[in-house]
Amino acid sequence: MKISELVKQTGVTKETIHYYIREGILRKPKKAGKNTADYNQKYIDQINLIKSLRENYFLPLPVIKQLITMQKKKSDLDQTSFHFLSNHFKPLEQLLSNEIMGRDNFKNKTSLDDNTLSLMEEWNVINGEDIDGTTRYLADDVIIGKLIADMKRLGMIPKSGFDPKLLKEFTDFFRELAQKNIKLFWNANWGDISMEELTMKGIQATEVLSLFFYHSYRKVVREEFKEYIKTINPDQLQSAISTS
Repeated sequence: MKISELVKQTGVTKETIHYYIREGILRKPKKAGKNTADYNQKYIDQINLIKSLRENYFLPLPVIKQLITMQKKKSDLDQTSFHFLSNHFKPLEQLLSNEIMGRDNFKNKTSLDDNTLSLMEEWNVINGEDIDGTTRYLADDVIIGKLIADMKRLGMIPKSGFDPKLLKEFTDFFRELAQKNIKLFWNANWGDISMEELTMKGIQATEVLSLFFYHSYRKVVREEFKEYIKTINPDQLQSAISTS
Protein backbone atom coordinates (compact mmCIF):
# COMPACT_ATOMS: atom_id res chain seq x y z
CA MET A 1 0.00 0.00 0.00
CA LYS A 2 1.04 3.61 -0.49
CA ILE A 3 1.81 5.89 2.44
CA SER A 4 -1.50 7.71 1.94
CA GLU A 5 -3.33 4.44 2.69
CA LEU A 6 -1.07 3.81 5.69
CA VAL A 7 -1.99 7.26 7.02
CA LYS A 8 -5.68 6.48 6.54
CA GLN A 9 -5.41 3.07 8.23
CA THR A 10 -3.47 4.26 11.29
CA GLY A 11 -4.52 7.88 11.76
CA VAL A 12 -0.84 8.88 11.97
CA THR A 13 0.45 11.70 9.77
CA LYS A 14 2.85 11.18 6.87
CA GLU A 15 5.44 13.34 8.63
CA THR A 16 5.26 11.21 11.78
CA ILE A 17 5.71 7.99 9.78
CA HIS A 18 8.78 9.43 8.05
CA TYR A 19 10.11 10.50 11.47
CA TYR A 20 9.67 6.95 12.84
CA ILE A 21 11.62 5.61 9.85
CA ARG A 22 14.44 8.17 10.24
CA GLU A 23 14.75 7.33 13.94
CA GLY A 24 14.88 3.60 13.21
CA ILE A 25 11.65 2.82 15.07
CA LEU A 26 10.18 1.59 11.77
CA ARG A 27 12.34 -0.12 9.15
CA LYS A 28 12.74 1.48 5.75
CA PRO A 29 10.05 0.32 3.29
CA LYS A 30 10.75 -1.31 -0.05
CA LYS A 31 10.87 1.11 -2.95
CA ALA A 32 7.99 0.74 -5.41
CA GLY A 33 9.33 3.50 -7.65
CA LYS A 34 11.64 6.49 -7.66
CA ASN A 35 9.46 8.54 -5.30
CA THR A 36 7.12 5.90 -3.88
CA ALA A 37 7.45 3.14 -1.28
CA ASP A 38 5.44 0.03 -0.53
CA TYR A 39 4.04 -0.54 2.97
CA ASN A 40 2.37 -3.74 4.18
CA GLN A 41 0.24 -4.88 7.15
CA LYS A 42 3.28 -5.07 9.41
CA TYR A 43 3.62 -1.28 9.25
CA ILE A 44 0.02 -0.89 10.39
CA ASP A 45 0.62 -3.28 13.29
CA GLN A 46 3.87 -1.59 14.30
CA ILE A 47 2.40 1.93 14.18
CA ASN A 48 -0.63 0.83 16.20
CA LEU A 49 1.76 -0.72 18.72
CA ILE A 50 3.73 2.53 18.96
CA LYS A 51 0.48 4.47 19.49
CA SER A 52 -0.62 2.01 22.18
CA LEU A 53 2.69 2.22 24.05
CA ARG A 54 2.65 6.03 23.93
CA GLU A 55 -1.02 6.52 24.81
CA ASN A 56 -1.48 3.70 27.32
CA TYR A 57 1.96 3.49 28.92
CA PHE A 58 3.23 7.05 28.32
CA LEU A 59 6.59 5.74 27.10
CA PRO A 60 9.06 8.02 25.25
CA LEU A 61 10.13 7.05 21.74
CA PRO A 62 13.68 5.92 22.70
CA VAL A 63 12.20 3.38 25.13
CA ILE A 64 9.63 2.26 22.55
CA LYS A 65 12.41 1.77 19.99
CA GLN A 66 14.31 -0.38 22.50
CA LEU A 67 11.22 -2.48 23.26
CA ILE A 68 10.43 -3.04 19.59
CA THR A 69 14.06 -4.02 18.88
CA MET A 70 13.95 -6.54 21.74
CA GLN A 71 10.64 -7.99 20.52
CA LYS A 72 12.04 -8.62 17.03
CA LYS A 73 14.44 -11.15 18.57
CA LYS A 74 11.62 -13.11 20.17
CA SER A 75 9.33 -15.79 18.75
CA ASP A 76 6.18 -14.98 16.76
CA LEU A 77 4.14 -16.18 19.75
CA ASP A 78 5.89 -13.79 22.14
CA GLN A 79 5.58 -10.90 19.67
CA THR A 80 1.85 -11.50 19.26
CA SER A 81 1.43 -11.69 23.03
CA PHE A 82 3.31 -8.40 23.46
CA HIS A 83 1.07 -6.64 20.91
CA PHE A 84 -2.08 -8.01 22.54
CA LEU A 85 -1.16 -7.22 26.15
CA SER A 86 0.06 -3.70 25.37
CA ASN A 87 -3.31 -2.89 23.82
CA HIS A 88 -5.67 -4.61 26.27
CA PHE A 89 -4.15 -4.27 29.71
CA LYS A 90 -4.02 -0.50 29.92
CA PRO A 91 -2.61 0.74 33.25
CA LEU A 92 -4.79 3.84 33.38
CA GLU A 93 -7.99 1.85 32.81
CA GLN A 94 -7.01 -0.49 35.64
CA LEU A 95 -6.41 2.43 38.01
CA LEU A 96 -9.63 4.27 37.18
CA SER A 97 -13.14 2.96 37.75
CA ASN A 98 -14.38 1.58 34.46
CA GLU A 99 -17.91 0.50 35.35
CA ILE A 100 -20.64 0.92 32.75
CA MET A 101 -24.24 1.89 33.41
CA GLY A 102 -26.85 0.49 31.02
CA ARG A 103 -26.92 -2.55 28.77
CA ASP A 104 -26.69 -0.60 25.51
CA ASN A 105 -23.70 1.37 26.80
CA PHE A 106 -22.04 -1.90 27.78
CA LYS A 107 -22.55 -3.33 24.29
CA ASN A 108 -21.13 -0.20 22.69
CA LYS A 109 -18.10 -0.22 25.00
CA THR A 110 -17.28 -3.91 24.52
CA SER A 111 -18.52 -4.41 20.91
CA LEU A 112 -20.56 -7.42 22.03
CA ASP A 113 -23.74 -8.14 20.07
CA ASP A 114 -27.02 -8.62 21.90
CA ASN A 115 -27.22 -12.40 21.39
CA THR A 116 -23.71 -13.01 22.69
CA LEU A 117 -24.25 -10.78 25.73
CA SER A 118 -27.54 -12.52 26.52
CA LEU A 119 -25.81 -15.91 26.36
CA MET A 120 -22.94 -14.76 28.59
CA GLU A 121 -25.46 -13.41 31.12
CA GLU A 122 -27.39 -16.67 31.01
CA TRP A 123 -24.15 -18.56 31.74
CA ASN A 124 -23.18 -16.06 34.48
CA VAL A 125 -19.95 -15.29 32.66
CA ILE A 126 -21.03 -11.63 32.74
CA ASN A 127 -23.20 -10.40 35.61
CA GLY A 128 -24.84 -7.01 35.63
CA GLU A 129 -26.33 -5.58 38.84
CA ASP A 130 -29.67 -3.79 38.85
CA ILE A 131 -29.35 -0.26 40.28
CA ASP A 132 -32.71 1.56 40.36
CA GLY A 133 -33.83 -0.09 37.13
CA THR A 134 -30.49 0.36 35.30
CA THR A 135 -27.97 -2.43 34.87
CA ARG A 136 -24.48 -1.70 36.20
CA TYR A 137 -21.51 -3.65 34.88
CA LEU A 138 -18.28 -3.54 36.89
CA ALA A 139 -14.78 -3.20 35.45
CA ASP A 140 -14.12 -6.95 35.36
CA ASP A 141 -17.29 -7.49 33.31
CA VAL A 142 -16.18 -4.77 30.88
CA ILE A 143 -12.77 -6.42 30.39
CA ILE A 144 -14.36 -9.86 29.98
CA GLY A 145 -16.85 -8.45 27.46
CA LYS A 146 -14.04 -6.91 25.39
CA LEU A 147 -12.11 -10.17 25.45
CA ILE A 148 -15.13 -12.19 24.29
CA ALA A 149 -15.66 -9.73 21.43
CA ASP A 150 -11.99 -10.21 20.50
CA MET A 151 -12.45 -13.99 20.55
CA LYS A 152 -15.17 -13.68 17.92
CA ARG A 153 -13.09 -11.22 15.90
CA LEU A 154 -10.15 -13.66 15.92
CA GLY A 155 -12.36 -16.50 14.70
CA MET A 156 -12.61 -18.38 17.99
CA ILE A 157 -15.96 -19.92 17.05
CA PRO A 158 -17.32 -23.51 16.83
CA LYS A 159 -16.38 -23.70 13.16
CA SER A 160 -12.72 -23.22 14.08
CA GLY A 161 -12.86 -25.77 16.90
CA PHE A 162 -13.51 -23.41 19.81
CA ASP A 163 -16.53 -24.27 21.96
CA PRO A 164 -18.02 -21.13 23.61
CA LYS A 165 -19.37 -23.34 26.41
CA LEU A 166 -15.79 -23.51 27.66
CA LEU A 167 -16.30 -19.97 28.96
CA LYS A 168 -19.18 -21.21 31.12
CA GLU A 169 -17.13 -24.20 32.29
CA PHE A 170 -14.19 -21.97 33.20
CA THR A 171 -16.47 -19.56 35.08
CA ASP A 172 -18.26 -22.36 36.95
CA PHE A 173 -14.90 -23.92 37.85
CA PHE A 174 -13.49 -20.66 39.19
CA ARG A 175 -16.70 -19.90 41.10
CA GLU A 176 -16.64 -23.30 42.79
CA LEU A 177 -12.94 -22.92 43.58
CA ALA A 178 -13.50 -19.41 44.95
CA GLN A 179 -16.37 -20.50 47.19
CA LYS A 180 -14.27 -23.32 48.61
CA ASN A 181 -11.20 -21.16 49.24
CA ILE A 182 -13.20 -18.29 50.78
CA LYS A 183 -14.67 -20.68 53.35
CA LEU A 184 -11.24 -22.16 54.11
CA PHE A 185 -9.69 -18.71 54.37
CA TRP A 186 -12.47 -17.40 56.61
CA ASN A 187 -12.42 -20.39 58.97
CA ALA A 188 -8.63 -20.32 59.23
CA ASN A 189 -8.37 -16.59 60.03
CA TRP A 190 -11.64 -15.59 61.72
CA GLY A 191 -11.11 -14.53 65.32
CA ASP A 192 -7.34 -14.16 65.01
CA ILE A 193 -7.30 -10.75 63.32
CA SER A 194 -9.66 -7.80 63.01
CA MET A 195 -12.33 -7.60 60.30
CA GLU A 196 -10.36 -4.80 58.62
CA GLU A 197 -7.18 -6.89 58.51
CA LEU A 198 -9.12 -9.95 57.40
CA THR A 199 -10.70 -8.02 54.51
CA MET A 200 -7.36 -6.57 53.37
CA LYS A 201 -5.66 -9.94 53.58
CA GLY A 202 -8.46 -11.47 51.49
CA ILE A 203 -8.15 -8.75 48.83
CA GLN A 204 -4.39 -9.24 48.57
CA ALA A 205 -4.77 -13.02 48.35
CA THR A 206 -7.37 -12.60 45.60
CA GLU A 207 -5.04 -10.50 43.44
CA VAL A 208 -2.08 -12.85 43.96
CA LEU A 209 -4.15 -15.92 43.02
CA SER A 210 -5.70 -14.13 40.03
CA LEU A 211 -2.24 -13.37 38.64
CA PHE A 212 -1.15 -16.94 39.36
CA PHE A 213 -4.12 -18.36 37.41
CA TYR A 214 -3.46 -16.04 34.47
CA HIS A 215 0.25 -16.81 34.16
CA SER A 216 -0.17 -20.50 35.00
CA TYR A 217 -2.77 -21.08 32.27
CA ARG A 218 -0.77 -19.03 29.78
CA LYS A 219 2.40 -21.02 30.59
CA VAL A 220 0.70 -24.42 30.36
CA VAL A 221 -1.05 -23.64 27.05
CA ARG A 222 2.21 -22.44 25.47
CA GLU A 223 4.03 -25.55 26.64
CA GLU A 224 1.31 -27.95 25.51
CA PHE A 225 0.97 -26.24 22.13
CA LYS A 226 4.69 -26.70 21.47
CA GLU A 227 4.46 -30.37 22.46
CA TYR A 228 1.40 -30.94 20.29
CA ILE A 229 3.08 -29.41 17.23
CA LYS A 230 5.90 -31.95 17.63
CA THR A 231 3.41 -34.82 17.21
CA ILE A 232 2.05 -33.57 13.88
CA ASN A 233 3.37 -35.16 10.72
CA PRO A 234 5.16 -32.48 8.61
CA ASP A 235 3.26 -33.61 5.50
CA GLN A 236 -0.06 -33.25 7.33
CA LEU A 237 0.93 -29.80 8.54
CA GLN A 238 1.88 -28.67 5.03
CA SER A 239 -1.36 -30.09 3.64
CA ALA A 240 -3.40 -28.23 6.28
CA ILE A 241 -1.61 -24.97 5.49
CA SER A 242 -2.17 -25.43 1.74
CA THR A 243 -5.90 -26.04 2.09
CA SER A 244 -6.56 -23.27 4.67
